[in-house]
Amino acid sequence: MQPVFSVDFLSLFHNLGNIKLTCFTITHPPMKRLILLFVTILAFSACSRQKTDIIWSDEFNYNGLPDRTKWGYDTGYIANNEKQYYTPARIENALVSNGNLMIIGRKEKMKGFAYTSARLITLGKFDFLYGRAEARMRLPAGKGIWPAFWMLGSDITTVGWPKCGEIDIMEHINNVPVLYGTAHWDNKGHVQSGGTTPCDVTQFHDYGLEWTPDSVRWLLDGKRYYAFSIKDSVNNTSPFHRPQHLLLNLAIGGDWPGDPDSTTVFPDTVFVDWVRVHKPVK
Repeated sequence: MQPVFSVDFLSLFHNLGNIKLTCFTITHPPMKRLILLFVTILAFSACSRQKTDIIWSDEFNYNGLPDRTKWGYDTGYIANNEKQYYTPARIENALVSNGNLMIIGRKEKMKGFAYTSARLITLGKFDFLYGRAEARMRLPAGKGIWPAFWMLGSDITTVGWPKCGEIDIMEHINNVPVLYGTAHWDNKGHVQSGGTTPCDVTQFHDYGLEWTPDSVRWLLDGKRYYAFSIKDSVNNTSPFHRPQHLLLNLAIGGDWPGDPDSTTVFPDTVFVDWVRVHKPVK
């Protein structure tokens, strides 16, 4: 009897290459060797493609403040009746250690605010038009806690918001196990389009966005959960055909989540394993 060799190709699923083959059994030894060679080449090709199509990233494999060649900061009070003061280049609020970026919200008074946190931006350092942006993150949960990974049009300083366009790759509020992905823009006033999906944000997940000339698609762990069309700038979506930059922040309180209460734990931390931007898929 010929030995049976089973190959589970489902384990070869790779989000970047969109590779997904079915499981079957090989009983012929020469074919077994051929399949092993094919599997090796396929895996190597997928890994190589994942590395070479990255146009910008921060793997956070250093220690100290976030890399100043990649990240800047928004400072002070920004919007939404949030209760934190965003600090610039302050290690108590933004720290890279043990392979992670940590954005830390603290209950402490500063410049008339009851809390401090950080809002990191790539404006003036990196922006892009179309591609896939993703980050692997573990989030805090609690009343009044509002972490986000998102993008803004880099022309915000000239046209303002919402005419610049905003794409929220990931937002989460409070203790609800629901993830939000939303686009905001101007169409004779502020309009938005977005979706939700269940998610335990206290575990690490890959939060991603695929952005093409035709559509914006939101991903959780590589699986799409919402999309909307921007083809031919339908519904005045022209802002999404101009470069955008990245933001990472931890807001505290505000109009949407409400304010922290006695159950909210401080300090609380967003952990970011990596952030990557991939060039558009042709």
